[in-house]
Amino acid sequence: MQLCALKTKKQDDKERLPKLLEYVLCLIHLAVFGILGVLTRYVLQKLFGPRVAGLTNDKNILYLDLPSNMVGSFLMGWWGIVFKADISSVSDYLAIGLTTGYLGSLTTFSGWNQKMLDLIVDGHWVLAVLGFLVGLFLAAYSIIFGIETAKGFRWLLTRRNACTGSGTPSSSSNWRVDSFKRHLAVMGVLILMLGLLWGVCGALLREEFSSGNSGAQLWLACFVGPPGVWIRWFLARLNGRGLGRAGSFKWVPFGTLAANVSAACIMAALSTVKKAVNSQTSDTVASGIQLGFLGCLSTVSTFTAEFNAMRESERPWRAYAYALITICISFGLGILIYSVPVWTKGYG
Repeated sequence: MQLCALKTKKQDDKERLPKLLEYVLCLIHLAVFGILGVLTRYVLQKLFGPRVAGLTNDKNILYLDLPSNMVGSFLMGWWGIVFKADISSVSDYLAIGLTTGYLGSLTTFSGWNQKMLDLIVDGHWVLAVLGFLVGLFLAAYSIIFGIETAKGFRWLLTRRNACTGSGTPSSSSNWRVDSFKRHLAVMGVLILMLGLLWGVCGALLREEFSSGNSGAQLWLACFVGPPGVWIRWFLARLNGRGLGRAGSFKWVPFGTLAANVSAACIMAALSTVKKAVNSQTSDTVASGIQLGFLGCLSTVSTFTAEFNAMRESERPWRAYAYALITICISFGLGILIYSVPVWTKGYG
């Protein structure tokens, strides 16, 4: 009876959570984890880029964002699939923050698409095609590897708990954010974190903006990244609805598709602007928006999770059709928006 009363109390706490507070909690989680995703993606770009490891660059199929797309897809196998229920049992908002916020911002489809457009502008059509194939293959197998290793880790935990007798259902109850007060406490901490992140980024942006270096682009990206995450989160509601009243093609995640295609198109447009204007200020602003807003608006981690789910379904062909639709539309529109103006206008 006491356990039932406790469950009823927790359910009542969740029911009493105002709708506005739910939205605010989601947006704050997405903003904070989105900024952390941008920072991680930038670090991975530098770590594996030409100046450090030298594994990725802008001139071949191993594009700069490939490591972050692989890492994000791998972690999606852990946090977004195998351990998603466990994370949600602690906090649904934490699950949203980690998957949609952090992993969605750590990975970027628009950056991947733009690097392939840069290759064809230089006449490397074969490399661009290979870049899409290799990028899809590595991201898809990264999430598979993540799922398998996460399942192995779960098995080890289960075996350990069975041997020690410590695996009780209530072992994580103290960590659950399931009351109004705990939600307010978490929201307060995240607001402080968001204010601190934006404050530091603002100070550094003011100091480095005139230099036009990559640091200035990063600090600007941290400011404009959260709106990209928020838009992608709202677009995710289109997934599973299909087209029209009949709901045709429900298997196509139109929300993710819209986010990736729109981000790729805006990315291409800004790249065209950078070529046309060719100034330090425009390059800093455009690159910051590309790294932050568009990098967060598009996602590879969710894309690969959907691809993997379709591949394991009764109709695996849908996975490849979905990937082909996303890539062809984004790449085709990118050619019209970016490549054609560069070719016809002779931008350097």
